[in-house]
Formats: sequence, structure tokens, C-alpha cells
Amino acid sequence: MAETIIKIDLSKSPYENDMIHNRWHPDIPMVAMVKPGDDFIIESYDWTGGQIHNNDSADDVRDVDLSKVHFLSGPVGVEGAEPGDLLVVDILDIGAFENSQWGFNGFFSKKNGGGFLTEHFPEAQKSIWDFNGMFTKSRHVPGVEFAGLIHPGLIGTLPSKEMLDEWNTREKALYDTEPDRVPPLATLPYADTAHMGRMSGDAGKAAAAEAARTVPPREHGGNCDIKDLSRGSTVYFPVYVKNAGLSLGDLHFSQGDGEITFCGAIEMAGWTHLRVSLIKDGMKKYGIKNPIFKPSPIKPQYDDYLIFEGISVDESGKQHYLDVHIAYRQACLNAIEYLTKFGYSSAQAYAILGTAPVQGHISGVVDIPNACATLWLPTDIFEFNVKPNSEGPKKELSGDVDVPLSPDL
Repeated sequence: MAETIIKIDLSKSPYENDMIHNRWHPDIPMVAMVKPGDDFIIESYDWTGGQIHNNDSADDVRDVDLSKVHFLSGPVGVEGAEPGDLLVVDILDIGAFENSQWGFNGFFSKKNGGGFLTEHFPEAQKSIWDFNGMFTKSRHVPGVEFAGLIHPGLIGTLPSKEMLDEWNTREKALYDTEPDRVPPLATLPYADTAHMGRMSGDAGKAAAAEAARTVPPREHGGNCDIKDLSRGSTVYFPVYVKNAGLSLGDLHFSQGDGEITFCGAIEMAGWTHLRVSLIKDGMKKYGIKNPIFKPSPIKPQYDDYLIFEGISVDESGKQHYLDVHIAYRQACLNAIEYLTKFGYSSAQAYAILGTAPVQGHISGVVDIPNACATLWLPTDIFEFNVKPNSEGPKKELSGDVDVPLSPDL
């Protein structure tokens, strides 16, 4: 049996655990050391550190403190790792705790984080998803069940001081172009809620003031939300500091491509079984500055899809030039409108796209002025036929159940 080198207690705050951190900084001490070839298990909180509860109210999503996230387990040091190497991480297995067989999906209030479709869903909503082995369904979104592809939404190595400074400079420059925007253009360092692992005292306070927030993906990996990083996958991470400093968290039971609700997967606490090795000087040998990965050979076998297209024309009819972000948004909105014809509320349809094994594709970026993005919706996840036919759509749901909503205060 592999050793569990990072353990957590879901009944306690992650701030009480010095093997957890919620910022990126090169000086955060390693909490465990492993050797190339070792395999081990890491336990993780859900990304909010237990702020969201298994109930029928979205108040906790509305009131969540996003300055605290994400709570990561680590960093784990790998003996012999040096800047310029590649850290090879095999995800051998991953799962939910036996006493925590549920997860949540949420839409954040526009005033507190927002999301991909925040103009259409500006207030907080939450759905709870129960696990039954490899399958999940929700009391808030009836008529749908699917197999999960469990993965860490966030996994990466520690940045160097030079890289941290680069992140802060470029993100502050973007933020300053529209500092009053809601939601903001970037999440800047914020020391008040920083958890710096085993750093303390004046050194910890100084590091917290410049430590990078964990919200975006960056060159070291981070919050990439790639659903195919499941059991059996391999990730090749650039190493920027001595011993690499591997951390992970933000486990997802399932997610659609794009994680479009922002709290956009089925978020969960759980454990991950990993194995590590090194490729010396691998960054230079392979020309790598961002992680690359080999996907899992195990995935839900859905092979019948409805594919929704979107182009670079926004909701007001304004033409944009090869804008993939707008094109994918239109594909998502088209899918949501379609599902409402079967009795789903718009919020339920949105939750399905965020949690089910939906595929997102960039289908064209050369045919001016419109980029074309597509959303692939598996039809077999539904308990009824959602394909078009000559008789038209049949309302399958009564409408007496919806995703709980909590208005802004």
C-alpha cells in the first residue's frame, strides 16, 4: 500500500493544517520529500476548504470568500529536481472519501467572482450531486445521470522568484486597465487570507504580500481544469525551483470542457495516488515552457452527441473578429436554449453543461470574421430522447424542481 504523505481532517479548517497552502510562492517550505520512482497518496480539501455545504440553499455560494481559495495539498519535494528539469507525474488513481460521497456545482454572483455566462446568470445558484460508484446524479437537476471522470482541477509546481515577479507585473498591468471592473480582470496578491503552509512570522507575512493567487493557470500548471487528467494520465511539469514543489487540489468528480460555470465542475474532497520521476534538463530538450500531458486511457464512453455551434457574433448581434471566447459562449447559450424545450430551467441546463462530460472544440479560426466553436453534448446521459425529430420536443420535466438561487443581499 502506498503511504499517505498528506492527510486532512474535513472537520477542521485547512488553516489549521500546515501541509496546506492557498498561494504560490517559491519560499513555501516542502511538507514532504519523495524520490524519483516513489508513489504516494495525497488527501485534499475541496477547493473552498469546506465553505460549501450539502443542503438546498445557495447562500454559501453567494457568500463564499474567494480570497481564500484554492486550498492545495503540498508542496511535495522531489529529491534531485532542479530548475530546467521536467517533473513527470503519473496519476495512478483518484477518488472521493468514503464518508464524503457528494459534490457541488455553483454559479457565483456577478458581484463575487461571476462566471462565463455571468450576464445571463448574475446571482448565486448551487446544485448538489450525489455519487454512486462511478456515476452521479442531482436532486436539483432531474433526468440526467452520467459517469464521472475524476481529476485534479489544479496541480502544479512552485514558481521561481523571477517567474512570480513576472506574473505579478503582467497581471497588475492588466488589472490597471479597468480597476473598477466587476468581476475584476485579475486576482492580485492579498495577504489577509493567505495560508502559507509552514511559513510564519515576518518571512511569512512578507511572502504573503507578494504571493500569487491560485485562480488562473500559468506556466507552471496551476488551475488548468483539464478534465482528462484522470487516473492513468501523465503530466510533464516544468521545474522552476529546487525539489520542484508539487501541489494539487480542487478535485472534480466530473466537468464539462471549459468549466463554464466557474465553480463549474462537481467539486469534491478526496485523495490522489501519484508516482513521480524526472527528466533531467527536460525543458530545454523538448522546448517546454508549459506543462504537457498524456490523457487517461479511461474515460466515459459516450459516442452519440448533439453538437451546438457558435460564431463570433455576440448576444446583441455585434460582429467580432475571430473571437473564440464569444463563439464558445454562443455555442453554450444555444445548447441551454435547446434543453429548455424539454422542461429544464436555464439554470439546470447551464449546470448540465458545466458538470457532464461535455466536449468543447475550436472548430475554425481562419474564416474571417467568424471563429467557430462547438459544444458536444452527449445524448446518452439523459433519461429521455433529446434528439430533434419531426414531432418536436416533448416537455419531459414538470418544473417543480430547480437549482436553488440566493439573491444578492
